[in-house]
Amino acid sequence: MRAVIVENFGPLENAVVKQVEMPRPGPKQVLIESHNAGVNFPDVLMISGAYQVRPELPFSPGMEVSGVVAAVGEEVENLAPGQRVAAHVGYGAYAEQVIAPAASCYPLPDDVSFEHAAALGLVYQTAHFALTERAHLSGGERVLVTGAAGGVGMAAIQLVKAYGGIAFAGIRRPEQEASVREAGADHLVFLDGECLYDKLRDQVHQITNGHGVDVVVDIVGGDVFDASLRALAWGGRMVSVGFASGKIPSVKVNYLLLKNLSVIGLHWGDYLRREPQWVRRVQNDLYALYTQKKIRPQIMGVHKLEDFQAALEAIKAGQVQGKVLLSMD
Repeated sequence: MRAVIVENFGPLENAVVKQVEMPRPGPKQVLIESHNAGVNFPDVLMISGAYQVRPELPFSPGMEVSGVVAAVGEEVENLAPGQRVAAHVGYGAYAEQVIAPAASCYPLPDDVSFEHAAALGLVYQTAHFALTERAHLSGGERVLVTGAAGGVGMAAIQLVKAYGGIAFAGIRRPEQEASVREAGADHLVFLDGECLYDKLRDQVHQITNGHGVDVVVDIVGGDVFDASLRALAWGGRMVSVGFASGKIPSVKVNYLLLKNLSVIGLHWGDYLRREPQWVRRVQNDLYALYTQKKIRPQIMGVHKLEDFQAALEAIKAGQVQGKVLLSMD
């Protein structure tokens, strides 16, 4: 079978498509004949060796897959060859056949296509946990999502609206407006230009008559994190889910005291490892929202497996609006 293989950590060029031996599922594992794999920013970090998890070399990147069960290992219940499924894996999804833990493998509703299934994984899971578990979002609250044109950002915008919130989309470029509006954004906040420290808060206060936003889901980090913190209303919550800017911010705790603010971290992968049944409940909730037409992945492009580097380069450069996928067909 074909798979993307990384033999040494480093630039994206270190990953190449190779012919490798087809894997066999072990106990509590499932072999999936892949149709689509999701492409995500953590894949870029993992190839470079900068991600929280460093796989044993050589390895195949990719954290989510959709396809058909080809075989099951021992001790696997409720899954059988021929079933349409999606799965979360730590890595290994950039391949024609993928081994997945049975606990992280989800049968697909009939109305969910393989492409949408691959896009309804990591980014929607991250956004869901950020809003419901970490921020405890209530209906009617104002939510600012930074990096709103990316995969997690658009998923968060859609989920804010699905749960009755008011969505503020933080974007850098005017050409991103149409996509975040399509995702359901109520208001735009621009994160470009000078004096962002004041500019972001001023934009939010103008829209909210000085109230501020109740929740920030920050994907960017750096200066955007610092500016977003000032845009929070009294008692507001900041959920940090990543640092796409490459700059990890620090927090002045005295400012938190002045406005009774909360800064909350989210590493979704820990939930997958520690609480797989919780992740399963969230995935079922996402499928229900999809069936109710309250959420819908916005797929920017689908690349062939051999064109995986183009997809990763677009992610790395911040050029993706919504989601990009790989196709094994």
